[in-house]
Amino acid sequence: MSHPIRPLDDQDEPALLRDQFRQLLRYRALLAGGVAVGLLGGGFLALSGDDTFTATGEVQVRSATSDPFATGASADKGINIGSERQTAVSDTVGDLAAATLLKKGDDVTARKLLAGLQVTNPPNTLTLRFSYTGAAPEQARSRAEALANAYLAHRKARTQESIDNMAGGYRAQLEPLEEKRDLLEERTGVDGADDVSSARANIIVSISELSRKISELKALDTTPGYLNKKPVAPTEPTGPGLPLLLGLGAVVGLALGLLLSWVRLVFDPAVRSPRELVRSLGGPLLGTLPRERAAVGTLLAIGRSGSRLAEEYRAVAFRLAYDPAFAESRRLLVTAPRGDSAAAAAAAVNLAAAFAEMGRDVLLVEADLRTPSLARDLGSSAHEVRPPRWAAGEEGDGSWPTGARYNVDVPGSGAFALVAGVTVDNVPRALTSVPVGRIVAEADRPGAVVIVLAPPVLSYADAVALVDRVEGVMIVCDPREVHRSDLERIREIISASGGQVLGALLHPGRSRLRRAERRPKPARRHSGGGPQGPAVDEDAPEVTGDPSETMGLRSFTLPGARR
Repeated sequence: MSHPIRPLDDQDEPALLRDQFRQLLRYRALLAGGVAVGLLGGGFLALSGDDTFTATGEVQVRSATSDPFATGASADKGINIGSERQTAVSDTVGDLAAATLLKKGDDVTARKLLAGLQVTNPPNTLTLRFSYTGAAPEQARSRAEALANAYLAHRKARTQESIDNMAGGYRAQLEPLEEKRDLLEERTGVDGADDVSSARANIIVSISELSRKISELKALDTTPGYLNKKPVAPTEPTGPGLPLLLGLGAVVGLALGLLLSWVRLVFDPAVRSPRELVRSLGGPLLGTLPRERAAVGTLLAIGRSGSRLAEEYRAVAFRLAYDPAFAESRRLLVTAPRGDSAAAAAAAVNLAAAFAEMGRDVLLVEADLRTPSLARDLGSSAHEVRPPRWAAGEEGDGSWPTGARYNVDVPGSGAFALVAGVTVDNVPRALTSVPVGRIVAEADRPGAVVIVLAPPVLSYADAVALVDRVEGVMIVCDPREVHRSDLERIREIISASGGQVLGALLHPGRSRLRRAERRPKPARRHSGGGPQGPAVDEDAPEVTGDPSETMGLRSFTLPGARR
């Protein structure tokens, strides 16, 4: 019995957590900066702080008792350990300890002495732990011992004072009874009545009871407690130390870096994950190009043996070939969202080479008439030829796109045709001309594929002007630079223009230095045919990047009409 496979849920919590963790790791500079700050802070605290030393002594508290060895005698009788702890840190104990230390040459005030004292009580014990932190080992030992002894002396004095008070009260009761007893003894010799003898006997019993109580009080063991553990001079300074502070600093710094990364992630307008890209663009993720050092400076990856980049391009081409939307029209518009279109040009060239490997008759049209560079970047791989047989019927004056064609050789894979772009005076009129429609219509031939390379869709409206001829659009972008709002806007523009987003191709991007080196220089405008036509007058109107100059010249036709 086979169980149905449950599809992955977009709200699957483990998947979302993994996604968020990967997104936080994108900001490695913030994470490294947080860890560095934490390490610096821990090192500063460890090296800048003064060394302190802590000495500890333990006092076992006991109550006064008449017979500590009697059966049933309890050591904690009448002891409230919480109150005793408060007594240990009282000003009275501090004054006694300060007076004792002054005799030994340590002049310290009671307030300063108590500031370094910490008294704790281990659970389920009658023990008070005196811990004193001082600037020197011997100072910490002597002050901890003085405070513990001062507490014991204060407790003993307080117990003795209680005994003296009770004994004084008993004596105050005893004096009148003794005087009355003496009077009754005098009357006994004169009058031997029974009532006098009985009263005298009662008084003697009371006197005896009071005398017994006074004797018991004097016999009490008033030992307040024992110093079980004498403080000793510490050999090492207290505190976490440099290794522990560095470790804590690293942990706190990492937490700070994660917090900063999370804040940066919340306010980052860039696409944070492939799921967000697919959701914003409204099309699937066709592939992610790997970074290859060997590919620097070369446009064609197809034909290089062992190239992971070439294999990814082949995978994207196969996926497009079996896409029903692409297979119906066999037209593909390759463009980028903004900025540099070098990655889109490389994708268009390699996809053309991949389709040529499949045995397709491929025509690559460079519709970037503002900064054309394909013929130059392909170098010796591109050979200028006459228009192919299936384009021999076109009539043109030699201007773009009816001018010179190129045959691009792909090592071990075949070849494809290239209509290279040239700079023209009126880019919108050239893109919406009849020859462009005829070239794009060649995709209707069996086995033919037409790939059109257009400038960034949000920088110029050139790509939008071609969407009504080339319905399938592939967006080539760097996920670290493209914004979610840009992708949503691209989806709306292409949908409103009658096109369809076939998917997105992600590339790893380039460094700033390499991007500046590859940035095209301003070229002089040409009006004639071929890549290097005659120069135009300097006073001619400037061709700007305003999208309105293309949108105003677009010709709209009803759906299903042939162009």
